[in-house]
Amino acid sequence: MKKILSLFCFLWASLLIAQEQVEVLPPNYIKSIIFNGNSNIKGNPVIKLGESIHLEFDDIIGDEANYYYIIEHFNYDWTPSELIKSEYLNGFDNVRIVNYNNSYNTLQGYTHYNLNIPNKDTQSLKVSGNYLLKVFTENDELVFSRKFMVYRPIAQVKVAIKRSRDLKYINSRQVVNFSINSPDFLIRNPESTIKILITKNHNLKSAIENIKPQYTIGNELIYKYDQETSFLAGNEYLQFDSKDIRATTIDIGRIELNELYSHFLFADRSRATEPYTYNPDINGQFVVRTLQGENASIEAEYVWTHFKLQNYDPLDGGELHLYGAFNNFELDDSTLMKYNKTTGLYENTLLLKQGFYNYKYVLLNKNGFLDEGFISGNFDVTENEYQVLVYFRDLGARFDQIIGFGNASSLNISN
Repeated sequence: MKKILSLFCFLWASLLIAQEQVEVLPPNYIKSIIFNGNSNIKGNPVIKLGESIHLEFDDIIGDEANYYYIIEHFNYDWTPSELIKSEYLNGFDNVRIVNYNNSYNTLQGYTHYNLNIPNKDTQSLKVSGNYLLKVFTENDELVFSRKFMVYRPIAQVKVAIKRSRDLKYINSRQVVNFSINSPDFLIRNPESTIKILITKNHNLKSAIENIKPQYTIGNELIYKYDQETSFLAGNEYLQFDSKDIRATTIDIGRIELNELYSHFLFADRSRATEPYTYNPDINGQFVVRTLQGENASIEAEYVWTHFKLQNYDPLDGGELHLYGAFNNFELDDSTLMKYNKTTGLYENTLLLKQGFYNYKYVLLNKNGFLDEGFISGNFDVTENEYQVLVYFRDLGARFDQIIGFGNASSLNISN
């Protein structure tokens, strides 16, 4: 009986270890998480092996709490890899974040934390693949985590964005075609050793996975699918700029000051049935900035930002949410738009740091399906950025490495 119980415990522990890793959302006192590589893309950055990665965040309790970080390596499917720490990391982690400053001359006090990797403790990452950065308190309580990907440029990835060949979707979908060429690296049995991840605007939540090569020409793998690698095109993001805390803009209709500033945005409306209008955006990202100080990291104010949406289409049990990189494209109670019977509008209020923000409204239907175009519409001419990551795991290998990365913009979409 003891042997059976021990075996059951072992199997249960193994099952827990093998589970897919998901990102942990921060508590409501952690704000303005900026996580990027050598570009300004925030959320789930992709960096080349040897490049740096950067994390910033605010703690609005402002008590200079101690935070620590660790880095973990994962397989393609975000299950833990078999590598031990010393096999993927030069140096060590589980180190306190020592770079922090308190806000200066702001109504909302906060402590701003800053982490760069590599640093004197965490000197470099040794291998490519999926990684997870976890931030803990001094009591080993997990505060939040963020995924990032590291690639080693072995294979060349060429990406092109096409309109759908299906006339039903020609005006609403964008198709990602790509090829993988590795003249100096032999890819054996690509059907089983190569895995693909396709993302739109650096958003892992809507990624396409597990696409097999359509055919091979010499050393080149060709992926020219239609529906299998297509995304609903969406529409350009809405935006507002709160860099001047005391001034209304084309997007901010009214400002109030109580304990903190409140910015009331003009009411938005559905664009699904309206003609497409090109309005340059930053594909859902945000930039912290302020005119009231020199260092936006510690001098930008926190503002209660009020969103309003006019919608007459039935939701059929679904929910309307705010969507953008300001919270890593997550949907939770904080992003839920609630109907106000008095005004006849869907409303929400978020505490956001001064800056330039992209956002949109999405429908989470009762079946859990996310419909990005319910309010915004889907237009094939929408400007989006697409990324293709190529994973490789040779026969007998112990982890999935990333051997190639390519990207393209739909500005150059063609038939």
